[in-house]
Amino acid sequence: QFRLVESGGGLAQPGGSLRLSCAASGFRLDYYDIGWFRQAPGKEREGVSCISSSDIAKYADSGKGRFTISRDDAKNTVYLQMNSLEPEDTGVYYCAAERGSPFGNPCAITDQYNVWGQGTQVTVSF
Repeated sequence: QFRLVESGGGLAQPGGSLRLSCAASGFRLDYYDIGWFRQAPGKEREGVSCISSSDIAKYADSGKGRFTISRDDAKNTVYLQMNSLEPEDTGVYYCAAERGSPFGNPCAITDQYNVWGQGTQVTVSF
């Protein structure tokens, strides 16, 4: 059974940092594109970042220069390091997986992913 579990969310002050983890079970993450998405209260879910099976990373404008996505294939885990957090980063963060391209194509930060985690809450506030 394919399963993704997010962790690492919590309360952070503006300017602070959090590292989110997305651990997979039932399949090998290194064959998959992994995306991070978030949903703020009253807003639609939006893409934050993704990393392809060929390790090409992409970021939405909201996270460029502040967020870093990485993968540890030995731990079957993808991380999202979030620095210089802002109150606008508050929301439930989800990771998602989709089989990667055999041609090494980059990932997309859109909703075509077919395996989703349950989400982890991030709150940025004083």
